[in-house]
Amino acid sequence: MSERLIRISIVRQQLTLLEGDGATRVYPVSTARNGPGERHGSGCTPRGWHRIRIKIGAGLPLNTVFVRRRPTGEIYSPELAARYPERDWILTRILWLTGLESGFNRGGVCDTLRRFIYLHGCPEDALLGMPLSHGCIRMGNQDLLDLFEWVDAGDRLLIASHGE
Repeated sequence: MSERLIRISIVRQQLTLLEGDGATRVYPVSTARNGPGERHGSGCTPRGWHRIRIKIGAGLPLNTVFVRRRPTGEIYSPELAARYPERDWILTRILWLTGLESGFNRGGVCDTLRRFIYLHGCPEDALLGMPLSHGCIRMGNQDLLDLFEWVDAGDRLLIASHGE
């Protein structure tokens, strides 16, 4: 089996799943409105090499709502969104990331894992292809379901902000 690599382009707002010699899947994403950055509290998307630490939500229904990485029992709907307009919706599945570069995205005030940076689903009407998140990488729910089936905990991920 060939090694999988996920590459996220902040410039292109795109996630590419690479296996062997080429791309097997390409999806639009939304990274941070505040741009790239690693510091805790910045609201930025961390750059560099990461791994998927854990996959969360296998078998749960589409649009399952998560709070603190746990399903709430709610299923996202426009009515639910109207009742809780302040929520940053984390839906369907979570791929929780951990940084691999000490002092850059791992440890201290720049630790991706402790910043709770994920790939996660978002409401259907959320814009993708534009940097609008609070630091995480947002994906369409169907795209995330597809990706979730292709990747494993431990797979490497590169988040790049230039040189695409």
